[in-house]
Amino acid sequence: MTADLATTAAASAAAAASAAAAEELRLRRELAAVYRLLAHFRMTDLIFTHISLRLPGPEHHFLINPYGLLFEEITASNLVKIDLAGNPVEPTPYRVNPAGFVIHSAIHAARADAHCVLHTHTKAGCAVAAQEGGLLPLNQMSMEFHNRVGYHDYEGVALNLDEQRRLVADIGGHPALILRNHGLLTVGESAAQAFLRMYYLEKACEIQVTAQAGGGPLVLPPADVCEYTARQLAGEADADFQDGDAYDLAWAAMLRLLDRIAPDYKD
Repeated sequence: MTADLATTAAASAAAAASAAAAEELRLRRELAAVYRLLAHFRMTDLIFTHISLRLPGPEHHFLINPYGLLFEEITASNLVKIDLAGNPVEPTPYRVNPAGFVIHSAIHAARADAHCVLHTHTKAGCAVAAQEGGLLPLNQMSMEFHNRVGYHDYEGVALNLDEQRRLVADIGGHPALILRNHGLLTVGESAAQAFLRMYYLEKACEIQVTAQAGGGPLVLPPADVCEYTARQLAGEADADFQDGDAYDLAWAAMLRLLDRIAPDYKD
């Protein structure tokens, strides 16, 4: 290799490394933003539950929260980078929740589109997860998940790798999973998408528990209307108008909110 070729190769490698570092920083900030938003909207469980985000590249590396920190303490820089087995791949003073990555690694490995996996233990989510009928199409927010949510029966604390194949089978190709007697889970092609799905899945559960508390008969729309609404919300239905950038606008609003109330998430 001539000196010129060597110089060109070195410059190309340096440019690639710089681009990879910039993309990782962007993803770290996006994931840290989701942790802060879950704290803001009171969807946390002390230091428990978790959100993981796949990093680009063949290494199968992921970002996840440091076990022991409150979600309101998480920043872009203190997220832990781990491999598919849940082991840190860079020096860190933190460890990760072992039960967390049993669930997350299974779905990441099985779903190429599941760049982000988000899991919660909220009051409303756990209440619906304990109901035989699961999530009901009681409201427009609920209908986003009509025939688009899986169910996984409770097997105890998720510490056993054997459970992974059943988790994968139960979520299938759905964007969401209700873990019976446990909580909620959403996936997304980005952390933003997984968050917005969880926000509305949580709202759907809150609406259901509130409606049931009234004690009166519940009105469920016809199945074909529920299915049409689900396709509308996924941008898959014929309609006179489309609203394809709604989630992008909502995510931008969430980032503006964080810039006002918790700008240190970017640190």
